[in-house]
Amino acid sequence: MYAAGAAALLVVAAVLVGDALEDRTGSLRVGRPPLLASWEPHVGPGTPAAVAVAVAVIAYGVPLAARLPWRRLLFAVWGTAAAWTWSLALVDGWYRGVAEQLTTRSEYLRAVGRFPDIPAALRDFSHHILIDAPGNWPAHVAGHPPAATLTFVLLDRIGLGGGGWAGVFVITVGTTAPAAVLVAVRALVAERPARRAAPFLALAPGAVWVGTSADGYFAAVAAWAVALLALAVTGHRPGATGFASGLLFGLTAYLSYGLTLFAVIAAAVLLLGSRRTRPSLSLLTLLPAGLAVFPAVFTALGFDWWEAYRLLVTRYHQGAGGVRPYGYWVWANLACTVFVVGPATAAGLRHTAPGPERRAAGPPHTASGLRRTAPGPERRAAGPRRTGAAAPGAVRLEVLIAAALLALLVADLSGMSKAETERIWLPFAWWLLPACAFLPGRRGWLAAQAALALLVNHLLLTGW
Repeated sequence: MYAAGAAALLVVAAVLVGDALEDRTGSLRVGRPPLLASWEPHVGPGTPAAVAVAVAVIAYGVPLAARLPWRRLLFAVWGTAAAWTWSLALVDGWYRGVAEQLTTRSEYLRAVGRFPDIPAALRDFSHHILIDAPGNWPAHVAGHPPAATLTFVLLDRIGLGGGGWAGVFVITVGTTAPAAVLVAVRALVAERPARRAAPFLALAPGAVWVGTSADGYFAAVAAWAVALLALAVTGHRPGATGFASGLLFGLTAYLSYGLTLFAVIAAAVLLLGSRRTRPSLSLLTLLPAGLAVFPAVFTALGFDWWEAYRLLVTRYHQGAGGVRPYGYWVWANLACTVFVVGPATAAGLRHTAPGPERRAAGPPHTASGLRRTAPGPERRAAGPRRTGAAAPGAVRLEVLIAAALLALLVADLSGMSKAETERIWLPFAWWLLPACAFLPGRRGWLAAQAALALLVNHLLLTGW
């Protein structure tokens, strides 16, 4: 509760200080600090559905997560996350909440018509990044490698053009990220903590921004890259899963420059996997082979990633990034993250941090059930566990969460993410949510998570 309270105080401070700064200088460039949003209390067609999904997960999520067969649980989490995200998006209505989100002047769909010849557009891509360049790209197109825009170009080519189809694609793909996180946690840690975290991943407050920012789609690609790597390093068809993981990591780097920081999470996965099984030759061969595919293709087509990133840094400082104060956003970004991961994650992260009481009493996993030896429905569903295996499993989960937190903090300190991190850091935020597996009293924490998302979506009109 102290940790959740500290997170709430951080948000209050970011709101009060942000309002004062914005009134005095206008330098934050967001409507309702620290979020890119405006104050607009409203309800919509998604309101009853969102409330119903929240109530159902709070009432039945914990026992169902403990008892469902594993594969059915994954589909249930995806389906629930999709229902939750769609409901929240439709609070703003179909057009304002979904169909128009990716068609505004800063978004990717504004540039779809400029890719009639894809190789030629890629060769010319870097020439339009700077604000003073002729025919400069919209902000989000310029701010990302071309695979982000090409996704929507290819959707248009197969007859799924326009904001409606783009929104459907982003939500459908983006809501698979929770399932990917569960796959990774089960492979690297154990099934029990994955089941404990499942309701929190399905009911994440970050769903407000998964529907419908493209960063929700990026988050899913990155999450599946990590999940497949986790399967590969733990001996689950290491050649095939290793190649697929490398392929998705390569794609991730060409969707967002900042997601190269997923190398930190990948390194943690490799470390955790190497402590359990020795990497196979097929993994060591096919993982780099998959990783090289997208860089090789884009480079062959004339796009220089490093040159484009250098120009992006200049573009960033030409626009709002050059005005927004680092001294505020370096800590207010973390307040944005609280909105994405919720108070339950803040409380769960406290369980992963060492402190005097932990040194005195040992790891606090008994309350979460990670060390419990008494039989219960969760243990019966997950099957027998080897004696003494739970404590190392808890440490492995802590390492995975710490790697995600480290990547997020590096992004924060870089100064290349000032504001809008409620969507930009979605890919990292998903990997903090498994900290909720350490919590006792999960129904109460689930209610707090749902209440946060419902309040944000009904009181504010967010930028996504």
